[in-house]
Amino acid sequence: MLRIAVATTDGRCVDEHFGRSRRFDVYDLDAGRSQLVETRSLEGVADSAADSAADHDDRAPSRLAAVRDCAIVHVTAIGPGAAAQVVNAGVMPLKIAEGTPVADVVGRLQAVLGGTPPPWLRKLLRRDPAGTAVPAQRWSPS
Repeated sequence: MLRIAVATTDGRCVDEHFGRSRRFDVYDLDAGRSQLVETRSLEGVADSAADSAADHDDRAPSRLAAVRDCAIVHVTAIGPGAAAQVVNAGVMPLKIAEGTPVADVVGRLQAVLGGTPPPWLRKLLRRDPAGTAVPAQRWSPS
């Protein structure tokens, strides 16, 4: 089982920069099934009004808290500082073309999981000695 997150405004398409994202949809999937587990909203999290790269890096901890239990987070873009924080937390950030349907992202991952996943994905899948996803911790926007 693989847990992923997608940065989305509408639940249909990947359409958000990591540092601007106010919503992450979280899915559990394997080669045969997928399930939307939760929509995590960051609406109540305070952000600065400025929109610079430095501000996006400052926002990274709140975004990271929302996806920390995921193996992969799909975004349209992510700054280098935020990417470093995400990778250091054991989450793989993947840049996806804006407007890519979430169903396509899930379907492609399921196809890869049904075949021979690349080494980086096999490593993520082996995070748990039993070979299953790490149990989700209860997430809260605080």
